[in-house]
Amino acid sequence: MSEHIVMKQAKDSESDFLVYTGNFCGYCTAAKRLLTAKRITFDEINFDHEDPDLRNQVVGLTGHRTVPVIFDNREETLIFVGGFDELSRYLKS
Repeated sequence: MSEHIVMKQAKDSESDFLVYTGNFCGYCTAAKRLLTAKRITFDEINFDHEDPDLRNQVVGLTGHRTVPVIFDNREETLIFVGGFDELSRYLKS
């Protein structure tokens, strides 16, 4: 079930990245700024504005318990990137 909801959101998105965020999250803001500065499109899905179970499903899929939770949606297969630190390294390679 966890994978299904994320895959559906990725399929519905026409953006390059999916960024799951939370309110008052400095790393979420930094990730969004980095993507914007690189002119990379993204859809933000804020856990605080969604079904409370969504966060549990994303954690169950990725094992990543903090926000942001970032996926690269540019390829045929959705790629789990990680959080802000991982995104910074990912975009440099």
